[in-house]
Amino acid sequence: MGHPADPSAARFLLPYSPSRIGGLPASLSVAVWDGTDDLPAAESLAEVELFVMPYGCTDVAVRLLPCMPRLRVVQSLSAGVDELVKHVPADVVLCNAQGVHDASTAELAVTLILSSLRGIPGFVRAQDAEEWRTGFRPALADRTVLLLGYGSIAAAVEDRLTPFECRVLRVARRARTTARGPVAALCDLPELLPRADIVVLTVPLTDATRGLVDAGFLARMQDEALLVNVSRGAVVDSDALLAELRAGRLSAALDVTDPEPLPAGHPLWQAPHTLISTHVGGNSSAFLPRALRLIRTQLLRYEAGEPLENTVLPRTL
Repeated sequence: MGHPADPSAARFLLPYSPSRIGGLPASLSVAVWDGTDDLPAAESLAEVELFVMPYGCTDVAVRLLPCMPRLRVVQSLSAGVDELVKHVPADVVLCNAQGVHDASTAELAVTLILSSLRGIPGFVRAQDAEEWRTGFRPALADRTVLLLGYGSIAAAVEDRLTPFECRVLRVARRARTTARGPVAALCDLPELLPRADIVVLTVPLTDATRGLVDAGFLARMQDEALLVNVSRGAVVDSDALLAELRAGRLSAALDVTDPEPLPAGHPLWQAPHTLISTHVGGNSSAFLPRALRLIRTQLLRYEAGEPLENTVLPRTL
């Protein structure tokens, strides 16, 4: 753990040094814990008011929360905070990292779509076997893509889909109008699903979305449609999806699964028409510069007494 001059007085516990974040007043009292070293001593956390959790270290980082009696803000560097909410004290503000993972996750979503449609996994296996395999594959052009959970990640996906000459349907919890076009409400989903060649899931995991993609949902998808999940594995009923994959009616491209990590021997590994990546949507070189910008913004807002961005638990400071 990196220490300020008086570690017991640190008001901010960050995963990166102030010099790396840049643009911060020298007067800020900061301690650094990046999640790779031993946990900081409890006495060094007594004055911490704002804790930025190291990315990917939630399970360990939550053990520090009871040692921070003056804690007022927890800033996650993940877009989804479903596993963190239950650990945050009732009088503490929780902020997620909306926007940090948009570019990276959107890139992967489009990669999964194109790889699935054009049969890239088959070409890789053929190359390994030194076999020349040709054949007809569907294009993304002229397809209809339904984006379910139309937030910042879905908007970034749409931006990247635009040059591919495909149609986009947008669905969110409530209907609204955006600069890109209308967004339908969740209640319209049964009517829209049969129109989509590709369904991309970018919803957060909540009580309302857990198991949302069940047997009924999948049955409404058209034959040979592709399901792409870059949200959370538990949004999809794995057994229901397996039934459709084994029947050969649907295809899937999954960056997240339920359970996760997917254990060896799980039937999803060998399911036909299935491409699996291992929850790497946000983990790319695009992450760090966006994470640093968010941390800088939040610290400066906090010091100025301004409202924080990306507040998940809407409590006042």
